[in-house]
Amino acid sequence: MKRLALAILAAALFPAAALAQDIAGKLVLYTSQPNTDAQQTVDAFRAKFPNVDLSFVRDGTPRILAKLAAEFEAGQPQADVLLIADSVTMEGLKKDGRLMAYESSALSSYPAGIHDPQRQWFATKLITTGIVYNTKASFKPSSWADLTKPDAKGQVIMPSPLNSGAALIHAATLTGNLEGGWKYYEALKDNGAMAGGGNGDVLKSVSGGDKLYGVIVDFMPIREKAKGAPVEFVFPKEGVSAVSEPVAILKGTRNPEAAKAFIDFLLSKEGQEIALKQGYIPARGDVPLPAGYPPRDQIKVMAFDAAKALADERKNKMTFADIFGQ
Repeated sequence: MKRLALAILAAALFPAAALAQDIAGKLVLYTSQPNTDAQQTVDAFRAKFPNVDLSFVRDGTPRILAKLAAEFEAGQPQADVLLIADSVTMEGLKKDGRLMAYESSALSSYPAGIHDPQRQWFATKLITTGIVYNTKASFKPSSWADLTKPDAKGQVIMPSPLNSGAALIHAATLTGNLEGGWKYYEALKDNGAMAGGGNGDVLKSVSGGDKLYGVIVDFMPIREKAKGAPVEFVFPKEGVSAVSEPVAILKGTRNPEAAKAFIDFLLSKEGQEIALKQGYIPARGDVPLPAGYPPRDQIKVMAFDAAKALADERKNKMTFADIFGQ
């Protein structure tokens, strides 16, 4: 009786540990995370769920999608869970009926509107896009409008939405939130802004002084500043756009219980602290931000409709191309 009572007490005190031991089998993750981040994520999950044989395939989001498309065509999808760059891509998979809905129990600490309303994908972090400037610039920008001022003429560089998924989401966000919509991009063009390449090209140009202002994802200049680069990052007062590196379960998963456990783990406080250690803004509201970032309440994330952005993707690319002659 004493042994039984101890077992009951242990189960009451450690229900999560008991559950983790019950979940087992193979699980395949397809991810576009950087290799180091992907390995950290997988290692942390394995430590929590030692009986799950989790393996991962890492590549850029376009190549991950191409691989999935070929597997769907052959009727042999290999992935159980996806952890990829942005919600618009997930919306495409959702539209094609490829994702499984899951009512995760780990959502109470998240701000409203950050996850898919139908619970087919879930945000794991916020990678925002704001303004980087060289410390020898004549003024510190605080607004998106500052990039259209005469003092910034010919000194602005940004990724092209034709080359960068984050830049396309950024364009859809700004034009959906700023007064005048695409007129803002017309003003940038009229002020001599240069669009092309990716975020790395922007950082190189601004840190090297070739351009004094740039549009870029947050973590790159913040990390480079910590290494001594002459750059500062600004979260504009109107707000920032964000990609959320969402996670989802493929409808054809062969191990739904392990897939659900992977979702819950990434959304848990412990899982969100991995994003913090990796130097990103955790999507969960009760986890702090990395060094070099302002307090969470000083960062305004603009409203974004992933489904609308997917529907408008071709139109947005064509509009941008017409403005910048690309």
